Amino acid sequence: MTIEHAKQRVENSANPPLTGDMELLLAISQDFVGSPAMSETLANAIHQIMAYMNTEAASIFLLDAPNEKLTCLACAGPVSIEGLTIARNQGIIGRALASNSVQMVRDVSVDGDFCTAVDDHTGFTTRSILCAPLMVKGRMLGALEVINKRKGDGLFDLADKRFLQVLAGMVSLAVHNAQMTEALVEQERMRRELDLAREIQRDLLPAPPKVDFPLQGLNLSALEVSGDFYDFFTLADGRIAWGLGDVSGKGMNAAMLMAKTISLFRCLGKTVHDCAQLLSILNDEISETASRGMFVTMALGVFDPASGEILFANAGHQPPLYRDRMGAYHELEESSPPLGIVPGMSYAEQRLKLDGGRLYLFTDGVTEGRADDGRMLALAGLQALLDRHAALPAADQLARVAEALVRPGVRLHDDLTLLVIG
Repeated sequence: MTIEHAKQRVENSANPPLTGDMELLLAISQDFVGSPAMSETLANAIHQIMAYMNTEAASIFLLDAPNEKLTCLACAGPVSIEGLTIARNQGIIGRALASNSVQMVRDVSVDGDFCTAVDDHTGFTTRSILCAPLMVKGRMLGALEVINKRKGDGLFDLADKRFLQVLAGMVSLAVHNAQMTEALVEQERMRRELDLAREIQRDLLPAPPKVDFPLQGLNLSALEVSGDFYDFFTLADGRIAWGLGDVSGKGMNAAMLMAKTISLFRCLGKTVHDCAQLLSILNDEISETASRGMFVTMALGVFDPASGEILFANAGHQPPLYRDRMGAYHELEESSPPLGIVPGMSYAEQRLKLDGGRLYLFTDGVTEGRADDGRMLALAGLQALLDRHAALPAADQLARVAEALVRPGVRLHDDLTLLVIG
């Protein structure tokens, strides 16, 4: 290419691209629009770019999430460098990103930033480089690079530089759109998985019993999944085993430990009726796999409807609240560690006669919940709510407590779980 020809191409760069340039841009843009698979589309585009610009090799590098390293996502040429990872500030590509400008190196042997490591590894010989940064809305994405121009004197010119800059803009938008699409797809996948996890959790809780059943429970999640749980089931001798607990933390990890704990309780509780012994077994099982300092507070017991007697034990959970038939409240305290912290722990069994009263168990999401006035409900507020609705059936009483803490448009501070016996 003559100098006069090069000057003419530069002068025309302010005008629409040449017919051949326009055809390439149109073909690449159609590929980007037509395919949601970024890697496949970029691989096709880089081959078209290399062929049209008549170079020996071409590649597209993208930054990782921490913006520290660049990885070759697509390449064309005699050797493949796909998957090659380099530091963000390395070589000519690093310089293009640092300066946010197209770098044209006509002779790499005299450029101090050129790194020979890739050539040494692949056996390819780099003579000249044209490299453009990929950026959208101020966010650096990576770089587009072509190597060793074939025709003429083998050197890139200003027209090549401008055209690569145009191509880099198209590639940048394609990468940005593909990343946004991938993020939306991932969000939708996570939403579906959370919906499934929530459904599985709901299935782990007991089905609502008949109105006259002596145990009633309620569980409301602050997030998509819950770390709270309760359960009850009738034993062969007519007594009713029950349990309520709260897993430390929130999110999927807490939900998984919740599922494990409630499953263990339902399985072991059918044969182990000694409350203290059952807590010890649960503690040892959970201690084996509990991770990241997670633990479970739990109270469990066995209720005999015939005698009104409750046997129960507590592993670090809030004290059960007994409201006697005269309306007086009694906290049934017992200081024992939660499940999953130290194996080999012993727990104490307690005994209570209902005698016309009701026993309430709840998680801290209830007492730490916010009432209409914005204040924390606290134990006194819970007692006031229970007193206000004491004449209602147990299930309706729990529902009124929940209604006082759940308001439209306001996310719960924590999971809410209540269980009443009697």
